[in-house]
Amino acid sequence: MTYMIYINQYEQVVIMGQGARETILTPALCRAARGLLDWTQTELAERAAVSRSTIRDYEGRHHDIHRATEAQLRLAFEKGGVRFIEIEGAGTGLCLPAA
Repeated sequence: MTYMIYINQYEQVVIMGQGARETILTPALCRAARGLLDWTQTELAERAAVSRSTIRDYEGRHHDIHRATEAQLRLAFEKGGVRFIEIEGAGTGLCLPAA
């Protein structure tokens, strides 16, 4: 299997490839990120160019999302100012940089 390794804007090493990682954006993190930005599902859908029903169903744990959809949502959140951080022993967390 081929993997691609790169360093993202937060200087974190990222490994990409089929089966390279599990989903980072869980339904709970999606809701939390929207809460940090005070965005509705509709606002997120517009900013990420996905349907509102996709977000509603994912946050409600009715189905998973595709990697491409996860990437679109994460990009929208990151453009809005949310930072995804890895906390050793705890997993992925969210923060907004100090203004």
